[in-house]
Amino acid sequence: MSTRQILQVFEQYQKARTTFVQTVAELSSRPQNIEILQNAGVMSLLRPLLLDIVPTIQQTAALALGRLANYNDDLAMAVVKGDILPQLVYSLAEQNRFYKKAAAFVLRAVARHSPELAQHVVDCGALDALVVCLEEFDPGVKEAAAWALGYIARHNAELAQNVVDAGAVPLLVLCVQEPELSLKRIAASALSDISKHTSELAQTVVDAGAIAHLAQMILNQDAKLKRQVFSALSQIAKHSVDLAEMVVEAEIFPAVLNCLKDTDEYVKKNVATLIREIAKHTPELAQLIVNAGGVAAVVDYVGETTGNVRLPGVMMLGYVAAHSENLAMAVVVSKGVTQLSLTISEEKEDHIRAAAAWALGQIGRHTPEHARAVASANVLPRLLEAYLSTFSSEDLKTKAKRALKNILQKCVYLPALEPLLHDAPPNILKHVVGQFSKVLPHDSKARRMFVTSGGLKKVQEINAEPGTILHEYINTINSCYPEEIVRYYSPGYSERLLDRVDQYAPGS
Repeated sequence: MSTRQILQVFEQYQKARTTFVQTVAELSSRPQNIEILQNAGVMSLLRPLLLDIVPTIQQTAALALGRLANYNDDLAMAVVKGDILPQLVYSLAEQNRFYKKAAAFVLRAVARHSPELAQHVVDCGALDALVVCLEEFDPGVKEAAAWALGYIARHNAELAQNVVDAGAVPLLVLCVQEPELSLKRIAASALSDISKHTSELAQTVVDAGAIAHLAQMILNQDAKLKRQVFSALSQIAKHSVDLAEMVVEAEIFPAVLNCLKDTDEYVKKNVATLIREIAKHTPELAQLIVNAGGVAAVVDYVGETTGNVRLPGVMMLGYVAAHSENLAMAVVVSKGVTQLSLTISEEKEDHIRAAAAWALGQIGRHTPEHARAVASANVLPRLLEAYLSTFSSEDLKTKAKRALKNILQKCVYLPALEPLLHDAPPNILKHVVGQFSKVLPHDSKARRMFVTSGGLKKVQEINAEPGTILHEYINTINSCYPEEIVRYYSPGYSERLLDRVDQYAPGS
């Protein structure tokens, strides 16, 4: 046999390996093929190819494994059990940039599914190797490493702390400053995933100088980058007053308010979330947002959005209103009550309607003026309907009931209260009647209106147990009128009059 013929055997073997690994990588990109590949024992066939002498076969084998592991946690666990991770970690330090990208992709694909799988990636020593990759010259390698680190950090505080301890944060902040857009996006996303768990982790990100660099990118034209930037800033700001103040000190207002009108829904939602997370902490921070025109901008946002995109705007208005009378009035003046009322009637999801009910309660609970502003927008019947509906979730019922009580206890605007006399259940009715008992003794015009509108008649029909607070309220109302008027509107009075007619004998 000639030398050529012998070498041809090796060439055919190499060609067969190349064809096999390329075909598997292609097949594994389609979900419908995954189960067939798994049943055919693809994992055990790919594993030795990770150490192949031909670099392209190594890289393509890693790519195929990454796609398989990405598909579901069973396949990701198969990669772990196949003892493939240590091989990949070793190769991250030794191989070329193409292989490093593929290896980091596999680590990311395994880590994304669950804390348990992410912990396996950490346990095999991947963090140190991935952090070294963040210092590579090639931006693609940095991106792949940042992505894997973010996927590990996102699960819980312990895993995020492991990423921090490996020294990733300062290098991720450097990656945010790189010119490549995709690298900026992934690095900002990873910083967001680290920051979200605890104030200590967020402080680590802040200490590395992240806020200034993130704040510089809020007006970038790239929507995907802005999504991640606003997400990271809100994850930092949510933990404490100090962290929120640091975000504000980066002079993000009023520039961020323009982004509430961004064409990208995720950008808008993340901006609204950021504003909410800042506003919730203190009256001073909320006032700063009001002064920048933030409440009016968020009211417009609530009017222009629907569903879960609308939710952070609704909550932000509630947080602002909760702080003080003046801030609640700022929401009223900006027509926030109308938009929140529309949210209750328009939205299908109970958790969004519950947030709107809570926010309206925060506005109406301060003074009679606030309560009137809420009641005048026809909010009370909507809250009552949400509370009484058998289709409402328990959370919505609780929030609607609490909001009704908060508003009713301050409301002295009687025209808005009258419809509730007819529809409210006893536990709400006592608050309604209580407000009439406060106003009627001091307002003759209101007393007259109460009779002509049928309110007094309705009060006489209420069956209140003697000795209860509701019975006391009714007695207080009745004492505002002559006895014959009260009797006239009491149930059965007309029948008693007719009986007297029947019994009356003329001329006797």
